[in-house]
Amino acid sequence: MRLSRMSKALGAAAALALALSACSGGGGTSGGSAQSSGDPNKVITAYSNEPQNPLLPANTNEVYGGRVVEMLFEGLRTYAADGKPVNALADSIESSDSQNWTIKVKQGQKFTNGEAITAKTFVDSWNFAALATNLQNNSFFFESIEGYDDVSATTKSTGADGKTTSTPAPKAQTMSGLSAPDDQTIKVKLVQPEADWSLRLGYSAFFPLPSEALKDPKKFGENPIGNGPYKMAKDTGAWVHDQSISLVKNADYKGPREAKNGGITFKFYTDPGPAYTDLQADNLDVTDVLPSNALKTYTTDFQDRNATKPVASNSTLNIPGYNPNFQGEAGKLRRQALSYAINREEIAKVVFNGTRTPSKAFAPPVIDGFKADIPGSEVLKYDPAKAKDLWAQADKIQPYDASKPLLIGSNTDGGNKEWVDAVANNFKNNLGIQSEIQPFAKFAELLNVRKSQSLPGLTRAGWQGDYPSLYNFLGPVWATGASSNYEKYSNPEFDKLLKDGLAAKSTDEANDKFNQAQEVLFKDLPGLPLWDQNRAIVWSNNVIKAETGWNGQIRYFDIQAK
Repeated sequence: MRLSRMSKALGAAAALALALSACSGGGGTSGGSAQSSGDPNKVITAYSNEPQNPLLPANTNEVYGGRVVEMLFEGLRTYAADGKPVNALADSIESSDSQNWTIKVKQGQKFTNGEAITAKTFVDSWNFAALATNLQNNSFFFESIEGYDDVSATTKSTGADGKTTSTPAPKAQTMSGLSAPDDQTIKVKLVQPEADWSLRLGYSAFFPLPSEALKDPKKFGENPIGNGPYKMAKDTGAWVHDQSISLVKNADYKGPREAKNGGITFKFYTDPGPAYTDLQADNLDVTDVLPSNALKTYTTDFQDRNATKPVASNSTLNIPGYNPNFQGEAGKLRRQALSYAINREEIAKVVFNGTRTPSKAFAPPVIDGFKADIPGSEVLKYDPAKAKDLWAQADKIQPYDASKPLLIGSNTDGGNKEWVDAVANNFKNNLGIQSEIQPFAKFAELLNVRKSQSLPGLTRAGWQGDYPSLYNFLGPVWATGASSNYEKYSNPEFDKLLKDGLAAKSTDEANDKFNQAQEVLFKDLPGLPLWDQNRAIVWSNNVIKAETGWNGQIRYFDIQAK
């Protein structure tokens, strides 16, 4: 951690990150050449898929767009490979009470178009991100700042079809708790003290935007101008939709993530199989998505060119609350039955070949504060007899509508079909219901259907940590109105426990509240934790070595090319 001055409150955040680093050591193989440096001008090709939205940091909350945004932009902080927060554009971040924060911005920082980055840049960017009328997916991340409720206000109306819709109706255009008294100073007042608030400042929602982004966000998102280790390869056309996005090294970047290669071309695949074949032929350089049939062979297919380690990433099977089969008391019993019916151990072993570990909670073990024996978590055990009994109890209350198979929505580009088929077979064999995959060629398509609340059945879901905190695996995903709470789960008791945890004076106290909040999730089961990731990556003969960070994302800027 590189802080010029660190307050007691910030110390709690530091302790959290350090605890994470102690837990997240690499496992499996980690190979590479004896070479110590590579070709700094060679462009690397990497597996990806079409982003869901234009590339605006505050509107990007899925992995494929996120990996591009994080290479194009730099924030006040970033995260080392082990999860430790590192100052980037911040000279210092201070607070004496965990509620009032003073951030000093480094002088002389610029976007690639030459525009200066000042404290006002951040204030304007954060207000833009939070304002309800701008419809940014990540606006929820600013909820802690005083005045957020005014800029994010909405009004509800009920249509002729009986459906309730929310319309942006902000009471103010800017957050009252945010100001820039001079070019290098950001003042932030939070609604309540939050000891780990500064830990979030490395997440992409908090990245700065140049002025032209605020004038025409949609146009800007097609060819963004950033300040990170890379920039778009050309002024127009670097993003060829459904094909690729091309980035080149930003020669003017002088930060903690300086690129060791000449650029990254993200190539889009709708199936990991052809990508794997391309890697074997050295026509693709690195991937973090492997086809299921390669999980038993990748260490021999790519000898000395693979790495695997536990990371802050997990998978769930979400159950929309608007599905009548899973509402009320009968619905609660059926949710439990579904969970008991899934043989997580067998699927992790047979389908994933040990690259997944059955979940014990709604957060992965590498996160500080993880607890494996949360009351209610026994539903994660495989017990087909209990599953059948619970399903029968539910049918006595409200008969299950079996007129159609229980569909499980999933993108097919991420190697998901095999495990979804296995879960569907568990449901068929243990509950006597028909179940099958609802396939989507692109991850973005699945997200759009989830967002529109039009899923006919269940959906696969997952979370890759934005910053190293237990709260990050709960708040953005399950809190009322949260940015990634696509299935619109809401429980006031859960929300209060999250708020109490954020206001805690120590990390231990905070994590205790967050684990109590997980007890509520295990009662309601808005989603079923499935497994935590041991992220496996492989690379071509064109690359010396690649590695993932604490959350499983490949550190593209660290890749050295031969």
